[in-house]
Amino acid sequence: MAWIAERRRRSRFESVVLPHLDAGYALARWLTRNDADAADVVQEAVLRAYRYFDTYREGDAKSWLLRIVRRTSYSWLERNRPAEVVPLEADAGEEERGTTAPQTAGSTEALLQNRSDLRRLDALIEALPAPLREVIVLRELQELGYREIAEVTGVPIGTVMSRLHRARSSLRRAWEGKEVGDAV
Repeated sequence: MAWIAERRRRSRFESVVLPHLDAGYALARWLTRNDADAADVVQEAVLRAYRYFDTYREGDAKSWLLRIVRRTSYSWLERNRPAEVVPLEADAGEEERGTTAPQTAGSTEALLQNRSDLRRLDALIEALPAPLREVIVLRELQELGYREIAEVTGVPIGTVMSRLHRARSSLRRAWEGKEVGDAV
């Protein structure tokens, strides 16, 4: 009987999690900045997801998996590239210091729609610090809402909005010829 239960569990896991592997890989790719490393991270994340699948509570499977991929990515980076890991709380007080620029409506969407400039935009996104890069990827490329991003990243919605604003502002300044790191 145990093998029947395990077969059902595996079947349910495959139907719930596997449709979101591409999204998980995309997030891991942006965080690790390397195809092979992203594949390793996703493999480890899927193993973790399977191991803890009993904790999944019939919600947004994509957000659940992306949260695991995100945590796995940061754990992997800490083990393999500790110099690249930026504490997630490092950017918390920047808005109060006035280091962000006002956002113009639609600027990010216009950049994303200009297909001839996607390579340049990819490079600018890769240059963002990890906390900003992850929110822009989750919002603009994975099309998650603020609440879903907050779930994935484990930060309040206000922090998501703040990071997204800083990421967009930084991308806009970089697009106009200024350094990406100026505002972060």
